[in-house]
Amino acid sequence: MSAGGPPAPPAHRDPNVLRWLAAYAASVTGDAMYFLALTWTATRIAGPSAAGLVVMAAALPRALLMLGGGVVADRFGPRRIAVVSDATRCLATLAAAAALLAAPPGPVPLIAVAVVFGAVDAVFMPAVGALPPRLTAPDQLARVQGMRGLAIRLGNLAGPLAAGAALASAGAAGTFVIAAVLFATSLPLLLTVRLRPLPGGPPAPGTAWRDLLDGLRHIRRHPTLAPLVAVVALSEMCFSGPVAAGLVLLADERGWGAAGMGWIVGAFSVGGAAAGLLLTLAVRVPRAGPVLSGTLCATAVCTVALGHAAALPTAVLLGALTGLTTGITMAVTGALVQGETDPRYLGRVTSVTTLGTLGLAPVVFPVVGLTVDRWGAAAFFTGCGAVCLLAAVLATASPALRRAALGPPGEAA
Repeated sequence: MSAGGPPAPPAHRDPNVLRWLAAYAASVTGDAMYFLALTWTATRIAGPSAAGLVVMAAALPRALLMLGGGVVADRFGPRRIAVVSDATRCLATLAAAAALLAAPPGPVPLIAVAVVFGAVDAVFMPAVGALPPRLTAPDQLARVQGMRGLAIRLGNLAGPLAAGAALASAGAAGTFVIAAVLFATSLPLLLTVRLRPLPGGPPAPGTAWRDLLDGLRHIRRHPTLAPLVAVVALSEMCFSGPVAAGLVLLADERGWGAAGMGWIVGAFSVGGAAAGLLLTLAVRVPRAGPVLSGTLCATAVCTVALGHAAALPTAVLLGALTGLTTGITMAVTGALVQGETDPRYLGRVTSVTTLGTLGLAPVVFPVVGLTVDRWGAAAFFTGCGAVCLLAAVLATASPALRRAALGPPGEAA
């Protein structure tokens, strides 16, 4: 695994990468179970308003602490932060289960757990973004991102299904315990992952504020990262949660019911999983820049068409295509960010891209309801398509992004 050692095997056959992937999949599945159990319990205890308060309690610390989380990940190492994060999640979910069993349920313990998870997310997400380049060779980053996307889709599918069964059979406390077991499962796997050494050695010690400013300057001065960060923020802003809410409102507006909504959301997940599998099998993406622009344009078209779909089968097909194109976009942008960034700044750069997506979600969510209520679901999806088209224009206008490639070092675009 050292810089001068034998070449690393393909990521999908590398036991080191597969251990990390298994740990990440367990964490994603546990997170999905925790979130569903938390919001379901808050709704049953105090109604939808309490559920909204719980979601906001997690979103605020995540947004406020995200940039600092990138500094922490770079300073203390991404694996150490990922281990501490999952250990904290395990203890927090066990505490929530104990609180529900020991006393009459109330919203306060749930809000406390949400705050802890939001703060942990602020350091966990930058750490996750900084890990892949430390696990495998640069020419495997697109494949690793495809594998990561596949794990996310499968975890987000298995988590809610498992949570629903656990809530029905074991209640909220039992569901929290199962989620805690999944977080605990990731710990030994992460502890056995081997990391490649940082080129140039560890970062020089400094104040947290100086480290943060150095990371922002690294983005601003980099010919590829500066436009890429803007493209990531625009391309994922509508798809980190708001579109899922839009699909619920679209199904309700068209009269397709909960079953119709489930078909569309499921098709979106299947499309995303197919994108992850496609990039897992790909050897390289030699023209990553044009691929990025093309998938963004395709996403814009599919999203607008989805908002105007009159029949459920058409919406299901468009949902699958949208999941496919967004899945490719997310994997390619993630691999480009990791390939272009100096590894010493990866946590900080990932914190900026994550803040631009998840950090904006609490602001965008109210816009979803207002837009659909006033102008209909088609107007909302048309707006999302316009945002994706703007991201495609920015990607095309950047000479550095047009030349970007994902493959062996030195490979021509």
